Amino acid sequence: MSIQIKVPTVGESITEVTVANWLKKDGDFVQLDEVICELESDKATFELPAEGAGILRIKAAEGDTLEIGALICEIEEGNAPAATPSATTTAPTQQAAKPTTTGEVHDMIVPTVGESITEVTISSWFKKEGDYVTLDEIIAEVESDKATFELPAEANGLLKIVAKEGDTLEIGALICKIEVMEGGSPATAATSATPAVSISDASGYAAGHPSPAAAKILAEKGMSADQIKGTGVGGRVTKEDAEKAMKAEKPASPTVSTAAAPTSTSTAPAGDREITRKKMTSLRKTIARRLVAVKNETAMLTTFNEVDMKPIMDLRSKYKDAFKEKHEVGLGFMSFFTKAVTQALLEWPAVNAIIDGEEIVYHDYCDISVAVSTPRGLVVPVIRNAEKLDFKGVEQEIVNLAVKARDGKLSIEEMTGGTFTITNGGVFGSMMSTPIINAPQSAILGMHNIVQRPVVVNGEIVIRPMMYVALSYDHRIIDGRESVSFLVRVKQLLEDPSRLLLNV
Repeated sequence: MSIQIKVPTVGESITEVTVANWLKKDGDFVQLDEVICELESDKATFELPAEGAGILRIKAAEGDTLEIGALICEIEEGNAPAATPSATTTAPTQQAAKPTTTGEVHDMIVPTVGESITEVTISSWFKKEGDYVTLDEIIAEVESDKATFELPAEANGLLKIVAKEGDTLEIGALICKIEVMEGGSPATAATSATPAVSISDASGYAAGHPSPAAAKILAEKGMSADQIKGTGVGGRVTKEDAEKAMKAEKPASPTVSTAAAPTSTSTAPAGDREITRKKMTSLRKTIARRLVAVKNETAMLTTFNEVDMKPIMDLRSKYKDAFKEKHEVGLGFMSFFTKAVTQALLEWPAVNAIIDGEEIVYHDYCDISVAVSTPRGLVVPVIRNAEKLDFKGVEQEIVNLAVKARDGKLSIEEMTGGTFTITNGGVFGSMMSTPIINAPQSAILGMHNIVQRPVVVNGEIVIRPMMYVALSYDHRIIDGRESVSFLVRVKQLLEDPSRLLLNV
């Protein structure tokens, strides 16, 4: 009896995943819940466990892009095969067959990797021109705007590279050729009579090759995987290997000198004139594509107001030490803003709704997305049912999600399903901005820096710590009255925090 393992549901907006790395080979015996491969979406990389014990039968190769629910492998149930003495330990080494060329040339084209993907870029070649490759051996890494995946050889033979590293090819374009051979590699045939080295001494095909997560980290820092000793399967450079190498590496700025300019009579500018080029990561490409889509597909408008932060700052100064001592977490501004927003959302439900086709979907709960800047790019984890949390619960959840985001350990579930977003550009010194909606949500609140400014209070000019707040919203679903009233309500709750406790 066989157990069919299919691509699991990994998030509301995820429709397909890429097989990033098989940790087990076809025919291997696997245990229940043993991790057998890594899958990658445009948001995260996650592991696939075995759903039973038995013999693994792989149905999708590394680099294949599969829809949710598609068959990825099967497990033939049974016990682990008993170890048997190898016949080759006593038998004399047989003379390998002489490798011969069949005359056939196999053309390898860029495979279909998803409905919406029309082109890919050659990230790196793991084999050189003229190298002997074996069937299913990984020969190159290809990157799309959604994921990075590996390209396996489709025949045994000599590699003829057609597309170079950095080339962008359309789906179906010729990427390389393989001159098909029989009888094994010419190099191994010449040395077949020599004693074989132990598997533990030989490096696998993945030696020096980074996993997709590790490749992204190294690309962002301009580092190469060639000098990193991999601890993963087959010598693969894992995410942990890349992070350790980054810590050991002294800060350096890789530069590419500009080409020499033609001689002219003008005086050359003083100082160095160098540029640095780095490829956009898949995450950065996805962020860019989605932000542009929001601008093009929504009737986005922004309304502004200002908040006197003195009441909140006084309250924090009075109770922050006692709060931290009791709850073991700091009392920040985000908890006040989160509580104010959730109360205002319940009063103005259109701001908490989304458009689904020709329907408006209203939510009676508040899942607040919080924008977090990480080395890989902007991610937006979600605080579930924020309207039911107290200040301690909100602060603890914010700290937990922020730490996971910066460590790259957020799950798909923790980044999907938000109904409203809060972003704080003030931590970077922003005075005012127009934040872009986090689709499919309909609104986002932007916080900014706090500046001491003169304002009029009860007919007198006083100096107060003021913050501009901005609400960007989709005018298709939220009218001006609702957007302005929502922002005014948030302002009232923040300027008189006791309202948050009394719900008035």
